[in-house]
Amino acid sequence: MVFSMLTALKVVSRIFFRYDISWVGDVPPDPWGQHRLVSFLNHTSLFEPVFLGGVPNNFVWRLAAHGVVPAAEKTTGRPLVGIIFKFVAHHVVAITRERDHTWFQVLNSIDPKSMVIIAPEGRMKRANGLDVHGNPMSVRGGIADILLAVKEGRMLIAYSGGLHHVQVPGKLPRAFKTVRLRLEIVDIATYIADMQRNGGADQFKKNVMQDLDRRRDFYCPNEVLRKTA
Repeated sequence: MVFSMLTALKVVSRIFFRYDISWVGDVPPDPWGQHRLVSFLNHTSLFEPVFLGGVPNNFVWRLAAHGVVPAAEKTTGRPLVGIIFKFVAHHVVAITRERDHTWFQVLNSIDPKSMVIIAPEGRMKRANGLDVHGNPMSVRGGIADILLAVKEGRMLIAYSGGLHHVQVPGKLPRAFKTVRLRLEIVDIATYIADMQRNGGADQFKKNVMQDLDRRRDFYCPNEVLRKTA
């Protein structure tokens, strides 16, 4: 049922949107396989499932069979969008965005076959470039917990060009636009070791947050492209 929903979203997305997707750095054989963690950066809209139109079917199947997606209770509680989000992965966990029982439920849902999909900034960027409270967007520390829970395999970092030209939160969507994504593959065990070189657990979390902020700012398709889409 989840695979059918995701496939339908993929087909509809390919009808209404164009795709500009490319890879950053070395691309290994089977670049869409063996992912244990997908880190989606530059979260701007609940319409981000349209990016399914640019991924292969084997990735969609893995998401349906083994995907673990933390989703804000505010999102899963919406009348229509909430229903759709409950079917975007095998295991969608509603979280409060606090380090409470809902977050530990996410960590406990991870098994050796899981592929976790997370937007590590933890909230959406508004059209003014800030979050809903007027603060700059930055990666939060939860992804460090996910990395330590997963331990090894591939992390796919997805750098979104943003979807404000498709749908600004609170406004009607627009179709027939180009959506842009840059992709990078990182070995999780190597990445953890690199981030743990200086300091203990708290420093590891800070290192991960700072590194992903830096990567996002460098690799996300630039604002000029988004404005001209």
